[in-house]
Amino acid sequence: MNYKTGIGGLFLLLLTACGGNMQQTKQTEPSLKEAFGDKFLMGVAINTHQTAEDTAAVRVIKHHFNAIVAENCMKSEVIHPEEDRYDFTDADALVDFGTKNGMTVTGHCLIWHSQCAPWFCVDKEGKNVKPEILKQRMKEHITTIVSRYRGRIKGWDVVNEAIVEDGSYRKSKFYEILGEEYIPLAFQYAHEADPDVELYYNDYGMNVPGRRNAVVRLVQSLKERGLRIDAVGMQGHMGMDYPSIEEFEKSLLAFAATGVKVMITEWDMSALPTANHTANISDTVAYQKALNPYPDALPDSVSRAWNERMSTFFNLFLKHADVITRVTAWGVSDGDSWKNDFPIHGRTEYPLLFDRNHELKPFMKELMEKEASKE
Repeated sequence: MNYKTGIGGLFLLLLTACGGNMQQTKQTEPSLKEAFGDKFLMGVAINTHQTAEDTAAVRVIKHHFNAIVAENCMKSEVIHPEEDRYDFTDADALVDFGTKNGMTVTGHCLIWHSQCAPWFCVDKEGKNVKPEILKQRMKEHITTIVSRYRGRIKGWDVVNEAIVEDGSYRKSKFYEILGEEYIPLAFQYAHEADPDVELYYNDYGMNVPGRRNAVVRLVQSLKERGLRIDAVGMQGHMGMDYPSIEEFEKSLLAFAATGVKVMITEWDMSALPTANHTANISDTVAYQKALNPYPDALPDSVSRAWNERMSTFFNLFLKHADVITRVTAWGVSDGDSWKNDFPIHGRTEYPLLFDRNHELKPFMKELMEKEASKE
């Protein structure tokens, strides 16, 4: 045997064995869904690149989560880009992935002013369409999509982000043309398309009293009309200085008091200073440095503070597990987050449960150990 070949072969064998052991270790680690699955679904938003190419992300998704939601591929600009054309390619792939792996799939979202297909609310001249035309388009859009995935999707975010901080309705095209009526119509159309699917209202900044009170009124109004609404989705886009956990809990309890369940959706927490868009930006370099203070890694002190705050919120979710049915992280790992490059290009964020190496963050490891010790 050639000496060099023999040594090289032995090294390769050892490397393969170690790699296999590392892979096995990854797979035998305790999982989020095992630790908290008796409390609520552990969900994650995924994109089409991950299920097609990102093997590290897929490994994390399969091992740790039992619920998925599409980050973008079910929004109307993607799934219904032209009036007479649907593109179900990515949405089908996502639902197939969830079904194949025994996961609960949530549809996101049917009606939203942002990322809405440009043609949806206007005529060929760019003017708002008549109310009856928009109703017809909404019904056709909702019926086509909901019917396609009937029996495979557990629930839909029917309407997303329709109410602003002071409790008034967002002045979207849907509101301009149909007024408040577009929301109950959307819920009606979704229920008619699939009487068995759960229906949700989803919004951000739900700790704000004005929005909280308006959402409570909305839920009550839908119920009074005899329309189905199963849960309110409280988007969990957070920072180190917002929201107040006390106000967040008040909203959670207020929504539950209407008789619906609560879902923590789109959960992430920025570890960076909150962007101040009103700041004097005459010194652009200084401003950008202030917005992107940790391009390489978080300082230990910041990391500890972030982990402590995330732990506090997750303990709140556990406290109210009787009314919370799902907690969904808005992305798999830090490198996947939409918060990177926002609001400036090159901004590096650290907002999710897994770091860029797909390692679980310390706060969640500690919570899992604590949960395991109760058994």
